[in-house]
Amino acid sequence: MHDVHHLYRRAGFGLSPDEWKQRKQWSRQQAIDDLFREAKVAQPLPEGNASGDTEGMMSATAQAERRKEERKRVIQLNADWVMRMGNPQESALLERMSLFWHGHFACEAKFSLLATRQLNTLRKHALGNFRDLLLGIARDPAMIRYLNNQQNRKNAPNENFAREVMELFTVGRGHYTERDVKEAARAFTGWSSDLKGNFVFRRFAHDYGEKTVLGKTGNLTGEDVIDLLLQQEATATFICRKIYRHFVNDTVDEGRIAELAASFRASNYDIGQLMRRLFSSDWFYAAGNVGTRIKSPVELLAGLIRQLGVQRFAENGLIGLQRALGQLLFRPPNVAGWPGGRAWIDNSTLLLRLNLGGAFLRSGELDFTLAPELEQAQKQQLRRLGVELNATPLISLANQPDNLANYTALGTYLLAAPLPPLNATTRRILDGKTTDPVLLITGILTLPEYQLC
Repeated sequence: MHDVHHLYRRAGFGLSPDEWKQRKQWSRQQAIDDLFREAKVAQPLPEGNASGDTEGMMSATAQAERRKEERKRVIQLNADWVMRMGNPQESALLERMSLFWHGHFACEAKFSLLATRQLNTLRKHALGNFRDLLLGIARDPAMIRYLNNQQNRKNAPNENFAREVMELFTVGRGHYTERDVKEAARAFTGWSSDLKGNFVFRRFAHDYGEKTVLGKTGNLTGEDVIDLLLQQEATATFICRKIYRHFVNDTVDEGRIAELAASFRASNYDIGQLMRRLFSSDWFYAAGNVGTRIKSPVELLAGLIRQLGVQRFAENGLIGLQRALGQLLFRPPNVAGWPGGRAWIDNSTLLLRLNLGGAFLRSGELDFTLAPELEQAQKQQLRRLGVELNATPLISLANQPDNLANYTALGTYLLAAPLPPLNATTRRILDGKTTDPVLLITGILTLPEYQLC
C-alpha cells in the first residue's frame, strides 16, 4: 500500500500517470503540503453570461426559451466542474472539498448564475472557517429559493430552512426540538434574494419579536441562530462524522470522531486545520481504510479523466453518464443529498461502471452488452461519449518485460486495493497471447476492485 497514492485518491481524485511518476517517492508531509499549497491559489469561477431570475417580466414563450437556455448553462457548469476535477493542472483538494460540501449543502440550482455563485461560495470557504461557509450558504440565493426562505415572513414563517440548517447542516437529529425550529424560522424571516440573484434582507418582513432557540432568549437574528448552533458540541461531532465517512471509512470510529470534533471546536471551526489533522494521522493510512470506499459516480468519472488523460468529453455524454450512474451535480435527489456508499451500486450501474474505462479507451463507444438493464433512451444518450484522450502516459507505465510485470505495474497505479489474486478474470487479462498494454489496462479497469478508492 502506498501512502501518497492513498492520500491523493481520498484528498483528490487520484494521481495522473505523470504525477504518479513524480510523486510516488514523496513523503506524506510533502504530499499534504503540496495539496494545500495548490488549494490556496484557486481563483473564483467567472459568472460569464449567467443571469438571475427575471422570468416574472417575460411572456410564457420567452420563459420557456429562457429555461431551456439556463438548463444548457447549468449543464456547461456541471461539465466544466467535472473536467476540472480530472485536470492535473487544477487543485485536486479544493475540488474534492467543494464536492463534499456540495453534497453536504445539497441544493438544486435551476439558474446558472445562482449555481455559479453557490459553487464559488463553496470554493471560497471549502478549507476556511465553517461559520463563514455556513453563513454564506444561509445567505445563498440558490439555497434560499430551494428551501423556500423567500417565503419566510413575520406572521407567516416558513420552517424549511430553519429545520434543515439544524437537521442536515449542523447539529443533526435529536439535538433540537420542534419549538427550536419554529423559533429559528422567525429569526430567519426576511432573508431573501432579488431578481438579480443577490442576497437581500427584507427588514419589513423580519420578525423582531423575542424568540427562544436552544435555550437562548432574545430578539434573535439569523446570525444569532447560526452562532448558537456552532456553540453546540453536536455540531462539530456531526460535521466530523460526515467528513470521516467521506474521506476515511463508511464505518465510523467514534473515538476518532470525538478527537477530531474536539480539535475542530478548539480551532474555532477551521476546516483546513481539521483536514490537515485527518490526513496527517497514521490511522488514515491504516490497511482497513485503504481501498474500502465505493467511488461515487463523479469520483469515478474524475478519476478516469485524470488517469486516462481525457482532454475532451461531450457535455451530453458526461451528463448522461451522471444520470445513468445516479449522481447529477446541481440536481441532488432531495435536500439530504446523495446517500452514497453501497447505494451507488445496483445491477445496472455496476455493469455500466465496469464497462466505462473500456468505453473511454474505445474513443467513447459504449458496449451495452454488459449493461442490458439500461433504458433504451439512456442508451441513445450515452451512445457517443465524445471522449478524446491521450493515454500515452498511462501506457508508458507498461514498460516491463512480461505481461505479469506489466499487470503488476499498471494495477499498482490503477487500483487502490491490493492486486487481486490470480483467478479466472485476472488470468484472462494476463493471457500470454495478448501483449497489448491497452488490453491490459482495459482488463484492469473492468475489475470490481477499480470501483474502490
